[in-house]
Amino acid sequence: MIPHERSLVEKWKDRPFALIGVNSDGTDTEKGLAEFKAKAKEMGVTWRSFRNEGTDPPISETWRVRGWPTLYYIDHEGVIRHKDIRDEARMEKVLDEMITAAEEAAKKQKK
Repeated sequence: MIPHERSLVEKWKDRPFALIGVNSDGTDTEKGLAEFKAKAKEMGVTWRSFRNEGTDPPISETWRVRGWPTLYYIDHEGVIRHKDIRDEARMEKVLDEMITAAEEAAKKQKK
């Protein structure tokens, strides 16, 4: 998914969009964390990514994640609007709608 995620970050870099990752890739050890950081750099991951193992309770427990990856689409009001949309075309349609809604809400606030 990283190549597509990278393209989304680039596509919407100047719009109200943020991609946040949570990883459970053995980052609970220094070696695992170093390997993850090297792999992320190699793959061009530029967005924030948190360690599931580095929190108490783990992020996956708080958000009731049962499988990886689990995708949450959270709007500008902090509401989960969609979950686990993986089809790239549908994902981009949903995100574009949510980004447009965020921009329209921001315009209304300025008036």
